[in-house]
Amino acid sequence: MAKKQPNVEELLKKADLPNRKAEVWHPFYRGKIEVVSKVKIDSFDDFAVWYTPGVARPCKIIEKEIKTTKRFRPTSLYNLTNKWNNVAVVSDGSRVLGLGDIGPEAAMPVMEGKALLFKYLGGVDAFPVCLDCHSMDEIITAVKWLQPTFGGINLEDIAQPKCFKILESLRSARDVRIPVWHDDQQGTATIVVAGMINALKYMNKRLDEVLFSMVGAGAANMAVARVMVAAGVPKKNIIMMDSKGILHPGREDIEAVKYVYNLKWDMCINSNSEYREGNLFVGMKDTDMVIATSKPGPGTITPEHIQVMADNPIVFACANPIPEIWPWEAKEAGAAIIATGRSDFPNQVNNSLGFPGIFRGTLDVMATTISDKMCIAAAKELARIAEDKGLAPNYIIPNMNEWEVFPREAVAVGQQAIKEGGARLKLTRQEAFERAETLIKRAREQTYSLMESGFIPKAPLVD
Repeated sequence: MAKKQPNVEELLKKADLPNRKAEVWHPFYRGKIEVVSKVKIDSFDDFAVWYTPGVARPCKIIEKEIKTTKRFRPTSLYNLTNKWNNVAVVSDGSRVLGLGDIGPEAAMPVMEGKALLFKYLGGVDAFPVCLDCHSMDEIITAVKWLQPTFGGINLEDIAQPKCFKILESLRSARDVRIPVWHDDQQGTATIVVAGMINALKYMNKRLDEVLFSMVGAGAANMAVARVMVAAGVPKKNIIMMDSKGILHPGREDIEAVKYVYNLKWDMCINSNSEYREGNLFVGMKDTDMVIATSKPGPGTITPEHIQVMADNPIVFACANPIPEIWPWEAKEAGAAIIATGRSDFPNQVNNSLGFPGIFRGTLDVMATTISDKMCIAAAKELARIAEDKGLAPNYIIPNMNEWEVFPREAVAVGQQAIKEGGARLKLTRQEAFERAETLIKRAREQTYSLMESGFIPKAPLVD
């Protein structure tokens, strides 16, 4: 008897429930984050310590260190203020969650949401910083201006190709003294690579022997490809496709703008060793794994596309809110392992598994950058967590509710930063774990306490 397929209408209604709740809950709470005091205030006399005149003492300590050491990243600033745990979520609103260029004001709810995840999952104090500017140079300058306040920068929802140039410029600039990360690039890449490692392990395939097809050539898949290569995948074994077809050396449309889309042109000339040309059928033929971060489906990838792949292929259909192909369609077409970006299907490829723990580890050792090797360390630790619990076709990456993900990931990232010589604070693995665990537990327990006491009121019910 044929297995009953999911009701697509019911799935779509379920997928829309967060939207219906958001419409009610956002005006009810009027924002998702707020500033809460972390110091004791027994009487008004304490304000003389936290503000004037007592505050002059820490100010002078920081000033003296800068003058005597000529360092613009003074240790005292991290010891005397919250800079050590502050992260700015920076966006110009030019490419927001598939909504496109909606502007910095409309991007605020997303950046607040990101800040909430930073705090609850990673114990990081993150703040939305939506910039009313759009040029690459202005954004770079704005980030540099923010350095005195923040211990790290999370770039978010910035359109390509400028997002590549902004990240590259800030990471390589000598006057940038704090780690800068772009979640749409590095975050997506980290989680995809974690899932890739375990999917291939489960299928008994070596990542340096597998043929990959990649649907989409935007910020996400470009970064995924870069981190895949850094993890050991030969670039020649990747066949990447954009909306006009396969990337290859004959793509004159890309060559004409190669100085702007240099990463895309690099894929044209250095990937696709078989020099394939054409559409998805040609690009996906006989490939072992497809990674799609492209146009939401259904129908962007069809069952017929899956059927031309190698036997028992691996399918990562990561578009939101609807994956490029429904999981049951991919399975019927022969896929052995399927991952999507949605929480209501197994194997959710979710950036939230990455950035809270990665920043926790980066901040805890005062790292100066977040390198690709640090991303790979995070990916391998995520893969190891899932492997420890037992791999299966429906379980190749951990879930967000597995709390140990974040401190373990933080340790892996911090230790890699120390190994690379990019950490100012050298912690042992045990010290790093205890620090991360304490901060993450504190953030969660603080939220629970505020809910229990009624300072965070219960949200209205939504059908």
